[in-house]
Amino acid sequence: MSVADGFDPDGVKCVVWDLDGTLWDEIAVESPTDDLPAPRPATLAAIDDLAARGVLSSIASRSAPSVLDRLDAVPGLRARFLAPQVSWQDKSESLRRIAEELGIAVEALVLVDDSPYERAEVEALLPGVRTLDPADVPALLAAFEGREITPESRARVGRYRTEETRRAEGARFRGSREEFLRWCDMRLTVGAATADELPRALELAARTHRLNSSGLTPDRLRELAAADGHELYTARMTDRFGDYGIIGAALVDRGPDTPGVRDGAGTASATWAVPLLALSCRVAGRGAAAAFLFRLMERAREAGAEEFRVTLRPTDANLEMRILLRQAGLRRTDAAVPGPADASGAPVARTAPAEAAVLGRTLGGDVPGPPAWLHVSDREDTEA
Repeated sequence: MSVADGFDPDGVKCVVWDLDGTLWDEIAVESPTDDLPAPRPATLAAIDDLAARGVLSSIASRSAPSVLDRLDAVPGLRARFLAPQVSWQDKSESLRRIAEELGIAVEALVLVDDSPYERAEVEALLPGVRTLDPADVPALLAAFEGREITPESRARVGRYRTEETRRAEGARFRGSREEFLRWCDMRLTVGAATADELPRALELAARTHRLNSSGLTPDRLRELAAADGHELYTARMTDRFGDYGIIGAALVDRGPDTPGVRDGAGTASATWAVPLLALSCRVAGRGAAAAFLFRLMERAREAGAEEFRVTLRPTDANLEMRILLRQAGLRRTDAAVPGPADASGAPVARTAPAEAAVLGRTLGGDVPGPPAWLHVSDREDTEA
């Protein structure tokens, strides 16, 4: 698939590079010495340009595994690649492993390979993966021109490297998974988004799929976040290995009244509605998504809300989010999908992505708490 064929750079999280004929001109296993072939300067520049935009790079090469050992001996080159795969296995299998190790959907990968056969094999077995000839790389870079680069984007590659360290420590840890998570000393802070956090929230809306409740577009999120009665919340996380940055965003619709909204008869309904809940896939499996959701529910109750609702648009990718919402006690309601009010405060027609539904629950009784290994606080408290 060429860059011109419906290419969406927002969906690209990692570019996977072939080695022989792509990263360098020669065939590494045929080298008379242990030195690797010299990488093409333009390709290295492209990898660095992508990294500055928050796009990861990896390797999928059908070659002797010893080539990866030789790559490890060149730290400046090896550091550019995450979860590299060098073996005689099919490229499609290598891409599956890369996606699994990085914790991203395989459809978020792009393969750059000089071999038409290898590209065809991947397209046949992984039809959601785009494949490019090395000659298409300039067009790939051009597709990202004009896209806003957030601080989170610039830090993304470094954070994935930290994740490699975290994963390695987990493999060496002597104890249960929960004991390891406790040892990590994970801390989540939740608070109202500041103006400089809005670009990251828009990025989460566009780039996350596994932990995205509604698929709200960035433009629609920006519009709703500026509407009366709405507030955007973000979640940050750290652990003993470093700072994850902003890993979650949630848009809350409290309507024209505070804390609740009013129905057409003017009766206070005291409802917090969440048109979008989105979290980075980097925190999947650590309880952060549940902790963020539960803290929003607690804040809603503290503000006087009696009901909590989330807009859900089921997709093939967001099963994890659907399970989370069900575990939190949210069930389908007949309520209208959340949206803004007009200038007078009267409700207006509310729109949502196709097949969207509203899940809700009352806030009476117990609200689930965060996992025992995750410390949760409000950002306002930590900054006081």
